[in-house]
Amino acid sequence: MSGNLLARSIHDLTAAAWFGGSLMGAVGLNGATAQAKDPTERTRLSSLGWKRWAPVQTAAFAAHLGTWAPILWENKGRYVTQQGVMRWTWVKAGVTVAGAAVTLYSGMLGRKVDELSQQGAQGATEPSPTASPELQEAQEQLRLLQWTIPAFAGAVIVLGAQHGELQRARNLRPKRLDNVKAVARLVPMKGPAGVVKSLLTS
Repeated sequence: MSGNLLARSIHDLTAAAWFGGSLMGAVGLNGATAQAKDPTERTRLSSLGWKRWAPVQTAAFAAHLGTWAPILWENKGRYVTQQGVMRWTWVKAGVTVAGAAVTLYSGMLGRKVDELSQQGAQGATEPSPTASPELQEAQEQLRLLQWTIPAFAGAVIVLGAQHGELQRARNLRPKRLDNVKAVARLVPMKGPAGVVKSLLTS
């Protein structure tokens, strides 16, 4: 693979793994384990599934962040010259870090639920009325976070697509040219200068 194709591919695939894995866990794993007949098995089986996924998720995060450096280096010139690239890069970085923090916190809550699984539950994220306040609080938070995580991951993928759109030919105008056009629109010109103005502002 030439250029940054390998780095870009890994970067996008790991974001897709984050999105797909978290969404499948919320819909499939948590939904299926809620059907277990034994209340104590509902949280135990869900926790077991998430434990198996955790190493894959960690590797995906590491690869995603690791491929960021070569992509940033390859596009370093665009951050200075192209309108919007720096702004969207910071937005994507912020969303990625926030999503990673939420994912980490969710894992911590999952471990707490696993430790208290013997209390039983109505579902992976639905506490039993007789559960301890600690277990109820952890499960109630997980009920929200199980949908928040794929939302963050999906946003990272969308922002990656936005970066791709910025590389299309019609979006590759340098900042300096945009500044010249802005000034040209404000200054009235006639004759040959007016022709130049019309070319700049078109």
